[in-house]
Amino acid sequence: MALIVHLKTITELKGKGDRIAKVTFRGHSFYSRVLENCEDEAEFDETFRWPVGSNIDGNEMLEIQVFNYSKVFSNKIIGTFRMVLQQVVEEGYLEVMDTLIDDNNATIKTSICVEVRYQAADGSVGSWNDGEFLGDDSLHGEEKDSQETDGLLPGSHRGSRQPGEKSFRRDGKGVYDLMSLGPNRMRKEETRRPDEPAVLEMEDLDRLAIRLGDGLDPDSISLASVTALTTNVSNKRSKPDIKMEPSAGRPMDYQVSITVIEARQLVGLNMDPVVCVEVGDDKKYTSMKESTNCPYYNEYFVFDFHSTPDVMFDKIIKISVIHSKNLLRSGTLVGSFKMDVGTVYSQPEHQFHHKWAILSDPDDISAGLKGYVKCDIAVVGKGDNIKTPHKANETEEDDIEGNLLLPEGVPAERQWARFYVKIYRAEGLPRMNTSLMANVKKAFIGENKDLVDPYVQVFFAGQKGKTSVQKSSYEPLWNEQIVFTDLFPPLCKRMKVQIRDSDKVNDVAIGTHFIDLRKISNDGDKGFLPTLGPAWVNMYGSTRNYTLLDEHQDLNEGLGEGVSFRARLMLGLAVEILDTSNPELTSSTEVQVEQATPVSDSCTGKMEEFFLFGAFLEASMIDRKNGDKPITFEVTIGNYGNQVDGMSRPQRPKKKEGGDEEEVDLIQNSSDDEADDGGDLVSVSSSPPMRPQITDRNYFHLPYLDRKPCIYIKSWWQDQRRRLYNANIMDRIADKLEEGLNDVQEMIKTEKSYPERRLRGVLEELSCGCYRFLSLADKDQSQSSRTRLDRERLKSCMREMESMGQQAKALRAQVKRHTVRDKLKLVQNFLQKLRFLADEPQHSIPDVFIWMMNNNKRIAYARVPSKDVLFSIVEEEAGKDCAKVKTLFLKLPGKRGLGSAGWTVQAKLELYLWLGLNKQRKDFLCGLPCGFEEVKAAQGLGLHSFPPISLCYTKKQAFQLRAHMYQARSLFAADSSGLSDPFARVFFITQSQCTEVLNETLCPTWDQMLVFDNLELYGEAHELRDDPPIIVIEIYDQDTMGKADFMGRTFAKPVVKMADEDYCPPRFPPQLEYYQIYRGNATAGDLLAAFELLQIGPAGKADLPPINGPVDTDRGPIMPVPLGIRPVLSKYRIEVLFWGLRDLKRVNLAQVDRPRVDIECAGRGVQSSLIHNYKKNPNFNTLVKWFEVDLPENELLHPPLNIRVVDCRAFGRYTLVGSHAVSSLRRFIYRPPDRNSPSWNTTVRLCRGGRVLSNGGPCYHPTGEIVVNMEPEAPVKKLETMVKLDATSDAVVKVDVTEEEKDKKKKKKKGSAEEPEEEEPDESMLDWWSKYFSSIDTMKEQLKQQEAAAVDAEDKEEMDTTEGPKGHMKGKEKAKASKEEKKKKVQNQGQGQVSEVPEKKKPKIDELKVYPKELESEFDNFEDWLHTFNLLRGKIGDDEDSSTEEERIVGRFKGSLCVYKVPLPEDISREAGYDPTYGMFQGIPSNDPINVLVRVYVVRATDLHPADINGKADPYIAIRLGKTDIRDKENYISKQLNPVFGKSFDIEASFPMESLLTVAVYDWDLVGTDDLIGETKIDLENRYYSKHRATCGIAQTYSIHGYNIWRDPMKPTQILSRLCKEGKVDGPHFGPPGRVKVANRVFTGPSEIEDENGQRKTTDEHVALAALRHWEDIPRVGCPLVPEHVETRPLLNPDKPGIEQGRLELWVDMFPMDMPAPGTPLDISPRKPKKYELRVVVWNTDEVVLEDDDFFTGEKSSDIFVRGWLKGQQEDKQDTDVHYHSLTGEGNFNWRYLFPFDYLAAEEKIVISKKESMFSWDETEYKIPARLTLQIWDADHFSADDFLGAIELDLNRFPRGAKTAKQCSMEMATGEVEVPLVSIFKQKRVKGWWPLLARNENDEFELTGKVEAELHLLTAEEAEKNPVGLARNEPDPLEKPNRPDTAFVWFLNPLKSIKYLICTRYKWLIIKIVLALLGLLMLALFLYSLPGYMVKKLLGA
Repeated sequence: MALIVHLKTITELKGKGDRIAKVTFRGHSFYSRVLENCEDEAEFDETFRWPVGSNIDGNEMLEIQVFNYSKVFSNKIIGTFRMVLQQVVEEGYLEVMDTLIDDNNATIKTSICVEVRYQAADGSVGSWNDGEFLGDDSLHGEEKDSQETDGLLPGSHRGSRQPGEKSFRRDGKGVYDLMSLGPNRMRKEETRRPDEPAVLEMEDLDRLAIRLGDGLDPDSISLASVTALTTNVSNKRSKPDIKMEPSAGRPMDYQVSITVIEARQLVGLNMDPVVCVEVGDDKKYTSMKESTNCPYYNEYFVFDFHSTPDVMFDKIIKISVIHSKNLLRSGTLVGSFKMDVGTVYSQPEHQFHHKWAILSDPDDISAGLKGYVKCDIAVVGKGDNIKTPHKANETEEDDIEGNLLLPEGVPAERQWARFYVKIYRAEGLPRMNTSLMANVKKAFIGENKDLVDPYVQVFFAGQKGKTSVQKSSYEPLWNEQIVFTDLFPPLCKRMKVQIRDSDKVNDVAIGTHFIDLRKISNDGDKGFLPTLGPAWVNMYGSTRNYTLLDEHQDLNEGLGEGVSFRARLMLGLAVEILDTSNPELTSSTEVQVEQATPVSDSCTGKMEEFFLFGAFLEASMIDRKNGDKPITFEVTIGNYGNQVDGMSRPQRPKKKEGGDEEEVDLIQNSSDDEADDGGDLVSVSSSPPMRPQITDRNYFHLPYLDRKPCIYIKSWWQDQRRRLYNANIMDRIADKLEEGLNDVQEMIKTEKSYPERRLRGVLEELSCGCYRFLSLADKDQSQSSRTRLDRERLKSCMREMESMGQQAKALRAQVKRHTVRDKLKLVQNFLQKLRFLADEPQHSIPDVFIWMMNNNKRIAYARVPSKDVLFSIVEEEAGKDCAKVKTLFLKLPGKRGLGSAGWTVQAKLELYLWLGLNKQRKDFLCGLPCGFEEVKAAQGLGLHSFPPISLCYTKKQAFQLRAHMYQARSLFAADSSGLSDPFARVFFITQSQCTEVLNETLCPTWDQMLVFDNLELYGEAHELRDDPPIIVIEIYDQDTMGKADFMGRTFAKPVVKMADEDYCPPRFPPQLEYYQIYRGNATAGDLLAAFELLQIGPAGKADLPPINGPVDTDRGPIMPVPLGIRPVLSKYRIEVLFWGLRDLKRVNLAQVDRPRVDIECAGRGVQSSLIHNYKKNPNFNTLVKWFEVDLPENELLHPPLNIRVVDCRAFGRYTLVGSHAVSSLRRFIYRPPDRNSPSWNTTVRLCRGGRVLSNGGPCYHPTGEIVVNMEPEAPVKKLETMVKLDATSDAVVKVDVTEEEKDKKKKKKKGSAEEPEEEEPDESMLDWWSKYFSSIDTMKEQLKQQEAAAVDAEDKEEMDTTEGPKGHMKGKEKAKASKEEKKKKVQNQGQGQVSEVPEKKKPKIDELKVYPKELESEFDNFEDWLHTFNLLRGKIGDDEDSSTEEERIVGRFKGSLCVYKVPLPEDISREAGYDPTYGMFQGIPSNDPINVLVRVYVVRATDLHPADINGKADPYIAIRLGKTDIRDKENYISKQLNPVFGKSFDIEASFPMESLLTVAVYDWDLVGTDDLIGETKIDLENRYYSKHRATCGIAQTYSIHGYNIWRDPMKPTQILSRLCKEGKVDGPHFGPPGRVKVANRVFTGPSEIEDENGQRKTTDEHVALAALRHWEDIPRVGCPLVPEHVETRPLLNPDKPGIEQGRLELWVDMFPMDMPAPGTPLDISPRKPKKYELRVVVWNTDEVVLEDDDFFTGEKSSDIFVRGWLKGQQEDKQDTDVHYHSLTGEGNFNWRYLFPFDYLAAEEKIVISKKESMFSWDETEYKIPARLTLQIWDADHFSADDFLGAIELDLNRFPRGAKTAKQCSMEMATGEVEVPLVSIFKQKRVKGWWPLLARNENDEFELTGKVEAELHLLTAEEAEKNPVGLARNEPDPLEKPNRPDTAFVWFLNPLKSIKYLICTRYKWLIIKIVLALLGLLMLALFLYSLPGYMVKKLLGA
């Protein structure tokens, strides 16, 4: 089936020009060739052909567009012709003459002549079920059309389309649209007529597009991805995979950090809880908190791991709470929570922050929840950046339900569920014992046993279960199920199923399979529970031969990629949600093993015979180690074809009914169409052995020449192709999408025009692909063998694909030029989703392995997934490598393939594979390159369908390959000098050549053409044009000793010119392209090269384009890259600023003394002056030098610039110190400003997260000046305006408060009765910390606002998209409008700030800026003019992890570059004060040494890595700068991971010698050396010289006393004058007061200042400060100045590279010593806690539950007492006396508790210092929330007291007590009713009734009593003045309670009275009497027995 369009002519064109036509059908476009200089008629005379997979519908369209072609600009459309194909479909042929229409659908004169021919279906595609496909011609086009489409198209009407509608939008049609989703090709049958021009393929389009400056409409073409392999056009070749090693197998460093903050609502009475944190097998415990249900811990634990990602992510994190654990007993489990590490890692930022984990009891699943633990969990891999939310004082009351520790989308109420893993049977197991014993047994007993005893073990959520062992069986049958009970959905992603061999010594794994629960379930509203099978899963692992010590045993454990088939296991999985209220349930979660009902054999699918065919077209690049003996290749699928160690002969399927093997054979044969009498066709699974021949020093090849060996294997598998087909369709869509996205990214990266068009094309393709999937996937299948998962997956895939198609369509409309990047991110998510959906969890056919065997030993392998080579009649369903030639690189198995060993190719194969049902096998040779004859084995000679054992090629073509190797960049450093001596080796089929070696460079420019002559390629000429073999380029480092080191590899596809084509544009000469070089998985640079393959025609080489250009004689016989290909050069000047060298390390143990810098670019260069004494002054004395160089016009092709530092030693010797390659000069290119363009635009730019002013931005003053008014009292505190205007215009901006707001504020002041406590802060109360905490709050607010703003922006965008095409506003207007809107919005926000939020007004405190990251990242590393280049040396380690760049840095070069085209515009050099010696670097300070006072303020550290065994650290600060080394060891802070240091350090330093400041945190140890926790390094010099003025931050306001005193010795006016002078700015002009003019900006602000005594003086400082704070608005020189700030710097430890060890908050001030000295440093010492005393009087209790039964009367009573303590001080708990025998629950106490405590008001925490244990060296400080606990108890004399109830009051906000006991209700405590909250720190005295609660059996709160208490808070001084007594003691004693007589009823109860008498009064007396009696007894006995013994002794008896 095909549609053929013959485009003849286009007439009546206007003017003269180059024309090109684009023909589009079903979204696939062809371009015609370009007709140059045609006048009014264009004779195209070209034919285009679309092979189609389904009949064409009558209302589909053909579209032809005609363009004026332009090489530079985009093509201009002349007109369009659209035609509905109805008539063509009916008649099969149509010739049309018609006019074109223009954009507005108006006809134009230009007309077109075109022939369209349609070849309808010839029945080659039969019905879709598994019928026989051999020549079934019964169905013809018409019927088939109706059969296939009617069911799918709801009411498909055959009307024509509107002429304006776009043709390839096929919304409603889900027909099998276009057979080839891949790029189109010509069928083999029509060989191309010699005069027919080549169809312009994708690659040529790329070339064309690059040449045209992308003029084509790239909507539907793919632009070459400029890296890697050019877009794959081919039909006969598939893309090779460039990355060599599997990424998963490599162990990495991981760190799991868990902070346990507190626990709440723990179930149980009066417990002593401990939290146990377990990760994998490591356990850590928190400390124990006594008698509380809501313990507060705030303890931090870190677990370090070094393992592979797979193993890591399967580890379980378990958090459990244990009750009363001590040294002797393990305690009882209250509840636990578990989750795997992978779940945490997949969270945003890899962490959960402040989330509540729900505890449940695994032994009692009906019990419900057991409490909550609040924790932070983070998992960091190497190089991950964790953004910790800022640790500030968190006061907000926690919403537990809203912050549960669960991933997004998991319901809060998880239910218990049973997971049934059903294990049915296994087959194909390998031998797991030596055969020695077995042979002995066989000799004696004659029984032949299978040598394996398998059982299955399943691991899930930290538990494991296993089946029984089946003794000696290769095909064990279990039929058992393993039952796990866990919460659903489980927070563990994978289940591990392992077949193990039971052995007396140790059991080993045979194979492992992981079930990913996300792939077998769907949590959507139409989702389904996890379900699987019954289905076979394949297990892969090490090779099957049995050895005692298998080096690849890890592979069997599931680590790394398996290298051989091990076994297949039939299993199923089902989940049942439990109804926990059902009493019959067993409530434990132990793993159970039960029998499972067996399933029938056919349930996994009908057994079918599959046929695998392979042909080896080329075997080259065979590693020379394997080159000595003959080599053979073996192909296996499952155990079929494995002759060496296949083990058990795979059984043929036996028919159930009867007969023996022969009968089965006959039945089988009848279904083959071979009638050979020998029964079956024998499999040939390996190529004949052959001796390799030498290619070059490293590699060999097998000389196949024209005889290509073949293999074929028959195998039997259950027919589950449908699963693979669906996966293949999705994979195809995903591949196409990925390719498109790479193109778009490349276009953005290389700044090509119209990436948005390409992205639209990609989305169009995606939505078409999705709809195509819907039509193909849901085809009828044999229902019986579909499992539930198949059905559910199909449904969910269809839903997903449908929605993805719709989203893609919607997105396509939204892609605009400025949104490309954002949309690209969204589309990337589609790609991940597609890949996820395409991964089929139920395997069917095992993968194909290709092994290279040498002397019967397995050397290297490749693994091809079977779905990739699976055949289907529908092209999209076929595997992407089916019937294609695939380039495979064989690699070493297992661990041997990791690291450098795995990077060398063991062999490169060109292999053709085909796998399909035996009965479909008639086309299995269809994809091979044509021109061969089959050679069959003897028994198959006459048979047409018998597969060949080799192919003999009769057709061969001669070619010449020209490889233009121009240059490479950013290569890998392979020598110890940090450089390499690179050369490239180019391989093409069996030849290889090398470029020359260039010494000591990482960016070689070889500029060399390699010519490969006499290449013989087999196959048809036209096929080779489209499908040339790939070229492999390997880069090596030449070593004088030993063999060259491998540095990386890349692939390329040559551009092919056939003998009958002209060597002319657009395809020739080819363009240079970048190819990404890979080394293992890591990228290792780029290669810039071009490759052309030229056919040598009958006339020999004379026809080839001449190789011109001189043979470069001085380099030997080397041909340079010819002119048309090498880039066009022009003259540039490079100016270099040499500033200085820093931190140079020793070279060969000698110190660097006289260094010099050499700069080189493109063969030219310049040297710096020599530094004569590096130690004394490491700066250069000549600052600027320049050199001229020829660089390519195209900036992307600019060569790198190399910086090398050499040390000049005595006797003229030089040694290389280190080098740096600047890979891209782009950021240093100077582009002169365009003077003519009006550069001023008055846009108001919103400051970061800030708001614009309340009065609507700029209002123009008639005076023509810009006024910025700074009103200090503005309520909108966090607001900065930035007004961008230009030097010529003037405007005024007033930062002011509108009048009404001022009024509001006044009113608010007056009417502030509602909130008495918010008074203006008292100056004397405030200190630096008030400012700091206030700023942190601000920062948090801003972060929240930014998030909100981002969400707003998204919503707004959504709105825009809906009104997309209809909005007829012109772009500019629209932009304007949206700006207005923004302004309005902002205004409203500004007002809302004051009006709408009355309840929480912040007191006005001056703030500073808290940066959550380093200051450098905010100000672009302070490289505004001085850049730092790291000098590297030493080779990169083989293992990517082992040596990081950090370790290779040997110093830093400071300087800068400026690159510009040479004749600069005149006016630049005419500027005032232009100094020609400095060239472009005007106005640079001198680099003479300078003395500076450095003042470092260290505020605090957070989240330090524990350094001691107890999980804590004792941190102190150490500071190094030059020779100064300060260690603040005596002020270490004991056992603290979040220490507050609050210290400042002064250091005198002289730049440039001492400019790198290191601030480190060490852990103090009593014995041994102190350990480094982490350190941070700050380059002070760049800060000092930066234009951002980072010496001393500019404060928000100017004040001369108080906590906010101005720190800088220079006042704002002085700073302003200096900046104006340095920047040559006119100003500052002060006056009248409160006004200053700088350039053309006017700033206004307050003009008076108060001193300490309240005297007012006039001053200009405020307005000067306003100008400084808006310095970035000053034209030409403006840039933001560093504000007063605190920066947060990560601490790193060189031993654990890349993993943060905590963070440090600090700031640095620097003051030059030649200026006036700065004042004393700010006092930021930590706030001392204030001492308080809390007096609690317990007056009465009421309604206490009655616990005891009276012995005689049976009445209920309680002996009540009340216990109280402050949280964290349980050991100081205080009890009242006992109120005995209360019958009503009433108790009277009049008892006073006294609790002294230290309190930090700012953080609302109590500070406790106590020794952790008796062995502690010193006290540890804890900060604990201020909470008072009151408990009520029932006293028992003989047994333990009974706990009755409790309440915990947070002293900062607790419910106000009720007036009377009646009004006191349980809801007060649970928060269910609104109760006014009070703070004891504000009220000082509170009295009232509070409820006491406890939990009943059902875990619900119940009221167990009420207590009347009075709380009175005094400061320590007040308490001293009026002291009171404890209990009822003096002074100020409380009167005795008036207790009723019932308290003495016990006299009536004799037993009780005896108990009372004995126990209380005479207890000691009785004890004394008893002891005395015992003593007397002993004495008596002694006297009694004495005489007897004496007699014995005397008589010696």
